[in-house]
Amino acid sequence: MAAAYQALHGRVCSFTCRLHSTYVRKMRYLNQLKEDDSLCRQAQTSGTFYLFHNLSPLLQKVGKKYLVPQFSAAETRQILERLQEAEQWMEKSVLIGCSDEHRPHFALDLGALDKSVIESELQGSFTDLRKALFVVDGKDSPLLASAQSLLRWHDSHQYCSKTGQPTEKNPAGSKRVCHASGVTYYPQMSPVVITLVSDGSRCLLARQPSFPPGMFTALSGFCDMGENVEEAVRREVAEEVGLEVESLRYSASQHWPFPSSSLMIACHALVGAQRAEISMDTLELEEARWFGLEEIVEGLKREPSSSKQDDGSFLPWFPPKQAIAHQLIREWLQQQTA
Repeated sequence: MAAAYQALHGRVCSFTCRLHSTYVRKMRYLNQLKEDDSLCRQAQTSGTFYLFHNLSPLLQKVGKKYLVPQFSAAETRQILERLQEAEQWMEKSVLIGCSDEHRPHFALDLGALDKSVIESELQGSFTDLRKALFVVDGKDSPLLASAQSLLRWHDSHQYCSKTGQPTEKNPAGSKRVCHASGVTYYPQMSPVVITLVSDGSRCLLARQPSFPPGMFTALSGFCDMGENVEEAVRREVAEEVGLEVESLRYSASQHWPFPSSSLMIACHALVGAQRAEISMDTLELEEARWFGLEEIVEGLKREPSSSKQDDGSFLPWFPPKQAIAHQLIREWLQQQTA
């Protein structure tokens, strides 16, 4: 009886600790900000702001590092003083997170202002997000990706698809409402499978014409309506390289802001070594081929800037460590060398 009581007491204590953990308190505070408009407006006065210009984040270069500056509400208002209605612009900000000390973080797009003037005043540059994600600190990448996705969603959902009437954003930016129809719209993500195919001793990587020269990565594609992850992986591999998946396993997931807002679901897929002849879909891909262990090791070491050869061709290089494709390749390498 005593043992049972101790076990129950331990579970209750564990639950209580989790309930009052820093993470739980932070998540509940963020939820309050999304649901309570007055509380969110109040939080804007003490929060920090990440600035964008036409969806490109502001970065500052310090030495060889690129930093993502955070501005206080007062500093942000000073920037907005050149506009006649600064308050209206503050209302366009979106909530993207908060610190463990409950200091909220907002993102604000200043696309209506002169880009060069802001860059000069703030001693920074608005950088394309694809480039920014690979040069900033890893802790900043998810915030920038989430911010751009949310800002883009609001920009493209200003009207109700049912009535055509304008929709109104709540202060946190967690939803838009059409008051004419009563319809509430919430930001959505599109599920995408990204798959590293292996035949046991090699892995398959491919490139599209739009990729930087020399870059190869794992296969990826949007899930079709009604598909589960397993079906999407098998279909994409069959469509793009003409191979039939025998087995697959889930690895991890990552939010990716391109082309709009995607949930990347990463998997490893195994195909039969006897049926590993590639039949590439030339409408989707420019090149697809098998890579052996040594090629993967060398490719992971190679920088994009050092991949160009004297004859103008490019040696293969792979996505940087911030991309989930890099994680898949690393996992395959670890499995091969275990």
